[in-house]
Amino acid sequence: MSHSPVSEDLLIDLTPDAASSRAGPDHKERRGVMDCIRIEGGRRLDGTIAISGAKNAALALMPACLLTDQPLTLTNVPRLADIASMITLLGQHGASVDAAFDGAGGDTRRLTLQARSITSATAPYDIVRKMRASVLVLGPLVARHGFARVSLPGGCAIGTRPVDLHLKALEALGADITLAGGYIEARAPSGGLRGDTIVFPSVTVGGTENALMAATLAHGETVIENAAREPEITDLATCLTAMGARIEGVGTNTLRVEGVSSLTAATHAILPDRIETGTYALAAAITRGRVHLSGTRADLLHAVIEHLEETGVSITPTEDGFVVDARDRVLRGVDVMTKPFPGFPTDMQAQWMALMATADGAAMITESIFENRFMHVPELARMGADVNIHGGSAIVRGRRRLSGAQVMATDLRASVCLVLAGLAAEGETIVNRVYHLDRGYETVEAKLAGCGAAIERVRG
Repeated sequence: MSHSPVSEDLLIDLTPDAASSRAGPDHKERRGVMDCIRIEGGRRLDGTIAISGAKNAALALMPACLLTDQPLTLTNVPRLADIASMITLLGQHGASVDAAFDGAGGDTRRLTLQARSITSATAPYDIVRKMRASVLVLGPLVARHGFARVSLPGGCAIGTRPVDLHLKALEALGADITLAGGYIEARAPSGGLRGDTIVFPSVTVGGTENALMAATLAHGETVIENAAREPEITDLATCLTAMGARIEGVGTNTLRVEGVSSLTAATHAILPDRIETGTYALAAAITRGRVHLSGTRADLLHAVIEHLEETGVSITPTEDGFVVDARDRVLRGVDVMTKPFPGFPTDMQAQWMALMATADGAAMITESIFENRFMHVPELARMGADVNIHGGSAIVRGRRRLSGAQVMATDLRASVCLVLAGLAAEGETIVNRVYHLDRGYETVEAKLAGCGAAIERVRG
């Protein structure tokens, strides 16, 4: 257990590599670059994989602790590098963090976060540069503390992902925004934020989360139009409601928030990770295996399941998840276009490309959310994938077999795409720069090995 602001032991508990956590974040990054994943492909997966709590939901829920001086307890917390980074950031603002384990098996992680006071309103560059979700402290800090100074996130390997929509939302609530020295400075008016109508010109998950959290403490009613509908938004709204927020329209593209003077303590279970769920569903398909995905919900990724069934894969619901069965099946190429929820998620595009590289026929994959999100294509080509890019679309002509090769991850989802390709390839695949993988997938080697994959992490 750890106490204010954050102890080294807690970071060790939550990061994938205890030794690197002990040496500090910069050492962890260098070590992660040196680590690699080694896979001997061609083995059919068969078994059960337990799905962890959702990373993207957790990273939005954790900053909600800044909205109150009372404790916020989160359960089903995934053990990921990004979670440790967010803990470090919240500690910078004055939050204390207690970690514990529930159940006889000790496999349900619990975090209790409490910001009795805001000791610093600055989110420094050294932390924000490692994780774009850091910008989600902006809304809570301005709403409760009246001021925030948050480093601009900067560029991203998969696109620019600007934060201008976050800032316009806060301006609509009365905040004064200035940009100076690479930092966003947001200041609430003397009487606090005021409810108003926010209309997003395009769907933004992070912008919706920041606006929603800020609106809970704003005076009067806030209406958020064209709000994102992702399950992570619903999860955040459910948690805020448990804390005393008044929110209507949850799950729709119009959210109505009646501000309250203060929020209270709450306990909230983080929903299952839909992207991890989809990734392991595709792992079963690409190896033509059978995997039971437990502790998850099919409704979180309807579009992925629908497209997967079109390829010829069988999906069978169970009491706590569903079974993916691709044994003795010839899979067909199926086109996809990424869209905001409930459409096909951009975070599943790279994994889908790996699967299509082994399917019969051709498939067109169109990326409509981010530019530069085909950076994994040259690495897949090293493994024999036949992919041609035309603007925002890629044509994939499937082959029955890929070949193992040395490849390098460029981002989080690209890294797991290469792992999937390696599972299906003949011979040995080495995936380098797997620190990307550690940001979003908990014990990926152990989960896959438990279903028969020949996979291991090689420490650098």
